[in-house]
Amino acid sequence: MPATNFKGATRSLSRLLSSSFDQVHSMDTTNEATSLHIMLDAFQKQVSELFNDLATSDFELLSIQWLHKLLDVFICCHHEFKAIICSDKDALNKSPMDRYVSEFFERSVKALDVCNAIRDGIEQIRQWQKQLEIVLCALDNQRSMGEGQIRRARKAMIELVIVMLDEKESSASLTHRNWSFGRSNTHKEKRSLSHFRSLSWSVSRSWSAAKQLQAIGNNISAPKPYEVMATNGLVGAVFTMNYVLLFTMWALVAAIPCQDRGLQTHFSAPRQYGWAFPINSLHEKILEESKKKDRRSACGLLREIHEVEKCVRRVNESLDSVQFPLTDEKERDVRQRVKDLGIVYDSIKEGLDPLERQVREVFHRIVRSRTDGFVSVYHS
Repeated sequence: MPATNFKGATRSLSRLLSSSFDQVHSMDTTNEATSLHIMLDAFQKQVSELFNDLATSDFELLSIQWLHKLLDVFICCHHEFKAIICSDKDALNKSPMDRYVSEFFERSVKALDVCNAIRDGIEQIRQWQKQLEIVLCALDNQRSMGEGQIRRARKAMIELVIVMLDEKESSASLTHRNWSFGRSNTHKEKRSLSHFRSLSWSVSRSWSAAKQLQAIGNNISAPKPYEVMATNGLVGAVFTMNYVLLFTMWALVAAIPCQDRGLQTHFSAPRQYGWAFPINSLHEKILEESKKKDRRSACGLLREIHEVEKCVRRVNESLDSVQFPLTDEKERDVRQRVKDLGIVYDSIKEGLDPLERQVREVFHRIVRSRTDGFVSVYHS
């Protein structure tokens, strides 16, 4: 073959191979983008379905069971969000994705303190539970109602009322503690947490739940169209998870006693997101609940707290009118009201431990995702 023909054939082959490579590379890139878009669409759809289900749940709003469901929703959303973020680590270093992810991590750190405050609030409810147990033991159905039992029950009720009134008047009455969710963790896990600046394991006396929620909600805005295009839609997932985080922490603060509770956090999710309607709807319903006459001064909107307050008031009224010798009618009245109190006591006793475990799981998931996020950003 003449040299000129050989060189021409080589150039043709080179162009053919180059074109084939470009086509393969383009197909790979297109497949990756398509896969990411499928994940993002599935995530948005899942968040919408989960919050729609929560908004139409058979569980009473802000009951312990409802909070269980809310935290299940958060954990599920967070798991899928983490999978999406970790699927494209290179994108985390690029603008504007790096800023969105960094801001999400900052909000997550603030949410850790909310988890600690909620844990303190759960412990406060346990203190009330101890007084309720004294009342129930004193007026147990198997015992006759003598003056000693009535006197013991009255004393426990007075102490409970004082504690609950103190909690209403000043949410700062929670005793400062230095407990840790991670006390039983391994040495390795403790070491991995040591660099976080906000993990005090229990909030300080000057800490404010209202200010913390405000800090979490500050500057949460829907991404601009050019930001969505520049990140292949990833910023939309971050925006969604910001709202899921904010609503979850806000609802916990609304329900559970904690320092300087406040529900003034503004919610205005854009309507183009399917989850916006159920979240905004739940926000409005909780606000309406907080404005009811018998709930305005409540130390927490948890349904069981409301039931305890009502039962305590009725039992107190019944005990205050007790005279000896006790009539059969009056004894039946006292026992019925104590029975109602026992039902509420059982629901609290059965629900608090699982609720605390869920809050602990949320706490640790946030910590681990932040660690993984930093590893992705700085070592990808």
